[in-house]
Order: sequence, then structure tokens, then C-alpha cells
Amino acid sequence: MAEESKEESKAEESKAEEPKAEKSKAEEPKAEKSKAKKPKAEESEAEESEEESEAAPAQEKSIVKAGAVSVWLTENGFDHESLQADHSGIEIIKVEADFLLPLCTALYAYGFNSLQCQAGIDLGPGQQLVSVYNLIKISDNADRPEEVRLKVFLPRENPRVPSVYWIWKTADWQERESYDMYGIVYEGHPDLKRILMPEDWVGWPLRKDYVSPDFYELQDAY
Repeated sequence: MAEESKEESKAEESKAEEPKAEKSKAEEPKAEKSKAKKPKAEESEAEESEEESEAAPAQEKSIVKAGAVSVWLTENGFDHESLQADHSGIEIIKVEADFLLPLCTALYAYGFNSLQCQAGIDLGPGQQLVSVYNLIKISDNADRPEEVRLKVFLPRENPRVPSVYWIWKTADWQERESYDMYGIVYEGHPDLKRILMPEDWVGWPLRKDYVSPDFYELQDAY
């Protein structure tokens, strides 16, 4: 009888140990899963570090390198800002309206003796207008004259900028056209009036928020 009771107690102990073994086996996959999660965290950290390393060169690329004209202007104390060069590599310089005449006078003395083109740009409804000047150096035996482009950003309401007519006479009709199409007032121009549209035309036809009238009644026939 004593032996039978001992055998029964051993059997009960073995049965009690079996659930513990099963629990330990069930906990092993959880431990493995927790171990498997660590590489994911490491991967996310690696991805973040890669993104940061990629962002740093992008920020460096966004910095515009000053061109030769910009460097010369800076050395001589003319306030301006270098913009990204165009597709053909022409240097573009942003100028405030108040500093346009002194800067243009300096560039004329620097050798930019011709205003190749003056034009207006509308950046969109509610946005700024831009007065653009493309300057070149004309000289003998020049296969490709040096060029530089100036941009003056103006408010949409009451856009005013000094006329460069007294530096480059070719600005005469070009500034009149920018006034006629965009409403940019070139202060100091000798004869600023419409050149393409009738003098009594209302509005600025090349602005992007311009609404074309249904009809136009000619008031004064010449």
C-alpha cells in the first residue's frame, strides 16, 4: 500500500510539472518574437540615418553658388541676391526696386553696355509681378557675349520700379510694353503710355487674372 501511494504521488508530481514545461515551451516563441523585433527597430534607425544623410546633400544643393557678376557686386557693396541660373547657365540676380538704378549703373560701367531684353512676368493670380532685364556685353570679336539677368519682384497692387531708359535707351518701347500688358509703372520714363492697346483700354491683358471684355467700344477714332 505504501508503495502504491508513493507511485501515485510521483505520478501527480509529473502531471504538475507537465503544464510548467508546456508554459516554458509557449514562452520560448514569445522570446524569439521579441528577438525578431529588434532587427526591425535597428532597420528603422538605419533608414532614418539614411534619410538624414540624403537630406543633408539636398540642402547643400539648394544653396545657390554666386556667379562672377554677383561676386563683383558683393565686393563693391551692391545689395542683391543670387538666384538659380537658367537652363543655359545665364546668371540671374534678384534686385530690390530701390537699388535697381545704382546696380544697373555699376553693371554698365562693368561692361554690360546693351539691354538685350526687358519684359514682365506674372507669377499668378494674387502673386507678385516681375520686371526682368537681360544684359549683355557687346565687344569686338566676341563669339558669345557675356550675359546676366536681373529680376525685380514687385507687389501686385501698385507695382512701381525706376526706369532704366537713361542707362540703356533700348528700354524705351520695352518698358512701355511691360506697362501696357502688366501695369508695371516705370518711374522716370520719358513717355510711359500704352503701345499695343488703345490708350483708353481698361486692365492689363497679360496678367493671369485678366478677364477679357465681351466687346470694346472705340471712343476716339484717329
